[in-house]
Amino acid sequence: MDSDRDQRDAEDVEAAGLRSDTGRAIGFSDAVFAIIITLLVLDLRIPEIPPGGLLHALLTRWPVYLAYVTSYLYVAVNWLNHKSTFYRIRCADRGLHWANLGVLFSVALLPFVTAVVSQAVEVGDRFDEGVAVALYGLVGVILSAAWLCLYHYLSRHGELLQRHVTPRFFAVERLRALLGIMAYAVAGVTGSLVSVPAALAVLLLLPLFYGLSSNGFYDLRRRLRNR
Repeated sequence: MDSDRDQRDAEDVEAAGLRSDTGRAIGFSDAVFAIIITLLVLDLRIPEIPPGGLLHALLTRWPVYLAYVTSYLYVAVNWLNHKSTFYRIRCADRGLHWANLGVLFSVALLPFVTAVVSQAVEVGDRFDEGVAVALYGLVGVILSAAWLCLYHYLSRHGELLQRHVTPRFFAVERLRALLGIMAYAVAGVTGSLVSVPAALAVLLLLPLFYGLSSNGFYDLRRRLRNR
């Protein structure tokens, strides 16, 4: 009996050792988000122009500004989602760390696709514009899929959550991620085959939706009821 009890105690200690508080994960993630925001602004370069041509040069670079605003909102929304998610997490294990790294990997792609879209739209070649918007949509799909994996993991591991949070919360949150996969796929296909401006409008509106619902679907319903 004593040996069985000692074995169970050893297993409990080992399991506890594989878990940690969320402080390091949050700190590391915040640093990654800060770097991504910094990389976004690097594409806002001062145009090389002759004297008297500054205003025209600035106005013709509107695609760069639009791409920057869209991606900045998207990164901001992902940070809010991340903050809201980890507020509900009591401790983290290795699986959760990998799921979180998947989200960060996907968000880190945004500066690259932002530069691709802004350059393609600025040059004005229709084929390149379609490819660039489709690539942005693909990154949106990958990022939404990463969130889906994270939410799915948390819905299956209630022991990682705060006491006031039930696994059902993250089971429902998977719907938001699924909507993102479908919406960004539609935006990418629209930009590639139908209309680049329409796709850009969708890409700009999606972060607004996720910003309003960054604390969950129930928070979006509460906002709508209060209007």
